[in-house]
Parts: sequence; structure tokens; C-alpha cells
Amino acid sequence: MSLLTDALRLAVARGDRAFIPFLAAGFPDQETSERALRAVAVAGADAVEIGIPYSDSLADGPVVQGAYHRAIERGQTLSRTLEMVGRLTRDGFPPVILMVAYNVIFRVGLSRFAALARAAGASAVLPPDLPVEEWCALAGALAEHGLDGIRLVAPTTTQERLPAIVGSATGFVYYISRKGVTGVQSELPEGLEEAVRRVRAASPVPVAVGFGISSPEQAAAVGRAADGLVVGSALVKALDSPADPIGRVRALATGLRVALTGLGPLPPSTP
Repeated sequence: MSLLTDALRLAVARGDRAFIPFLAAGFPDQETSERALRAVAVAGADAVEIGIPYSDSLADGPVVQGAYHRAIERGQTLSRTLEMVGRLTRDGFPPVILMVAYNVIFRVGLSRFAALARAAGASAVLPPDLPVEEWCALAGALAEHGLDGIRLVAPTTTQERLPAIVGSATGFVYYISRKGVTGVQSELPEGLEEAVRRVRAASPVPVAVGFGISSPEQAAAVGRAADGLVVGSALVKALDSPADPIGRVRALATGLRVALTGLGPLPPSTP
């Protein structure tokens, strides 16, 4: 069993839901980025998703894209990101998920990238632009180095296609709450709870929900159906502030952690 799967299942076992914050590496600068990551860990993250900046991040909206571009402009590289991950994981940090464009993995080399990620202490890799039909080689490289490969399920995924995506999933399955790209939304999509329960019924690993979730109220609502919750754009926006950015990130992360605490047992999954 992976550290990541264990972390999500442990959260649910104690009546909570797993809190998985996302932040872009190197945004708004290297030092602040690392401080913000440590702040969300102290606030109670069960795992942390770290985005490796890439100039053409297909799954991300303007908030995360803007953060990536600014990080790149300030010299953030894959090497600097992995060095930072190494510093964090040596200090007892929660399991780290690297969100990274497949082109970055491909250019480095699948096995070499997996080895570098493992050496830095990462627990999983999430390539948001890799279709399930192309997963075989990467899955083998990740497994060789003891890393989970996080699969994405979309609202448009059919019941017939679902087993092909989740059947060999490791770590957890990431359910995208809505069509489109990442970004803060004022309302949750209709039918989200039912959709998540359908995915949970098919998945051998926990299911976390992300995209568009930004408030403690939304987090608690999603927690009625999912094992965990990923929040990114809202935290990145909080960090993009001239006034006490770390404090703002810490406050939002703490509010989200509290909202995901004490929710009780998960209801049965719906096949």
C-alpha cells in the first residue's frame, strides 16, 4: 500500500476527509513558495500537490497559468523544484504529488524522471495531459521507483470507459468536478455527489475531487461523497497578495482543514 493511499484512508477512518492543497513551485518566488508549502502542511494537509511550472499547462486556468509563468520568469526550473521537494520531505512533510506536464517527463526520460522524483522524496506523479491509452510506459517507470501515478476522471467519462482509467490506478483517483480548466467557482456542479460515488464504486483506491473548489462550505459539501479534496487556485490567489501572503494561505488552508474534519463515515458508493 502506498503512503498516499494510506493517508487518504486514514483521514476517512477518523471521520475526516483528506485535505490536499496545491501550490505552484516557485510562485511568487522560491523562498515564499517554500514557506507557503510549509504553512499548508502545518495547517493540516494530508498530502500536498506541487505544480512544476510549465509554459503551456493545458489543464489550468488563468490563476495557475499566471503563477507558472511568473515562476518561470523568476528562474524556477525542474531542478530547483526537486531540490525544494527534497528539503521539504527531509523534514517530515506530508506525501508529495508532483503535477507535471507529460512533455517535461518525456524530455527528461520516463525512468530518469521517476528516479529524480523518488530521490527528492515525492510519493506520486500526476501528468494531467496524458490519456489513459498512453499510460503503460509511464506506469511501469513509476512503479519501478515506488511512485504512484495519479489518474484523472472527468465528468464526461462514460461508465464504459471508467474501468480502463481506474482499474490499475494507484495512490488515489482524481475526479475533476467540472468541465474546463482549474479556477475558483462560486457554485458546485449539479450531480457532483452522485458522480463521485459512481467513481468510488469502480475505483480500487480513494477518490479525491478537485477543480473549482475554493471555500470551506464547498469543501464540506464535497466531503459528503469524496475521500479527499484538492484545492489549488484559491490558495494560489491568496498567495498572490502584497499583504501577509503566508498568513492568508495559512488561514484559508486552516479553514478548509476544519471544514473537512468530523464529517463522519462516507456513505455507500453508487455503482
